Amino acid sequence: MDQLLAMARQAEDTGLDPFAVGEHHTRHFIASSPATVLAACAALTHRIRLTSAVTLISTADPVRTFQEFATVDLISGGRAELIFGRGVSPEALPMFGYDIADYDALFVEKLQLFQQLNTQRSVSWSGQFRTPLRNASPAPRPVQAQLPLWIGAVSPESIQRAARLGLPLALPMLGGTLPVYGQLARLYRRSWVEAGHKPEGMRIAAFSHLNVAATSQAARDDYYPHYTAFFAHLAGRGGIPRPAFEQMSAPDGALILGSPQEVVDRLMRLREHTGIDRYLGQIDIGGQCPAAVAQAIELFATRVAPVLKRERGATAAPQGS
Repeated sequence: MDQLLAMARQAEDTGLDPFAVGEHHTRHFIASSPATVLAACAALTHRIRLTSAVTLISTADPVRTFQEFATVDLISGGRAELIFGRGVSPEALPMFGYDIADYDALFVEKLQLFQQLNTQRSVSWSGQFRTPLRNASPAPRPVQAQLPLWIGAVSPESIQRAARLGLPLALPMLGGTLPVYGQLARLYRRSWVEAGHKPEGMRIAAFSHLNVAATSQAARDDYYPHYTAFFAHLAGRGGIPRPAFEQMSAPDGALILGSPQEVVDRLMRLREHTGIDRYLGQIDIGGQCPAAVAQAIELFATRVAPVLKRERGATAAPQGS
């Protein structure tokens, strides 16, 4: 946890934005309560935006989730965001007393309630999975008029739902190829317009595992043992063979790693395929030396991010942005 908080401070000090913390409920991850961790990050930083990288709203109470992130927003002076998702798998549902058969229905109902809480001062509501609310006014309210909310999704159905609701999309890239994620981004844009929303309101983010090192070979050789161990822990069996790892980190693969210039080229390629507005890279996957993680953050902040920002500005200028 100390290392996680140190990463938040380093991200701010090196000019990165935002900083994200995920939610997991197994022994392989430390962060089961993103709002708690982000509140600690808020007290240690002054500028950087703070978001969950994902909040599993299906297993949470929307009223409590709203209050927790409104509190983070107050501590941070208006820097809190959320990303809602169903999670990679539904195994956490029974831990919180829910039926796996209600995996999608829980998400839909709780998302709807949270949206009401986020946009209305007084809420009357009834649904299937919790008691009704009658003129409820959860406190505190955030500093921001509304807490910015994204939907983390990779299935076509969930992507189309985010578009219909007019909510920004966060694409988690775990495996697959950049052209596939480009297809999903195009599905989102098409669904957004078909739902009657203004095109300029669309926002897409992409998440992936990330490693930046001084050289391309070092980025692969130093990272591979940790990456295969990461997946071995997740799956409870063997990790990733080296040839599969090399395929994942190929130019069209979803694993972004290499020298600073290679990472710049890969992220430019990702943007060409998806048109993303935001990229978040998970550098720390567990087991790495803290100094190596800090070096990767420094390289990304000083030799990758500035180039991407300049390129984005040059590309956006003719469009009047």
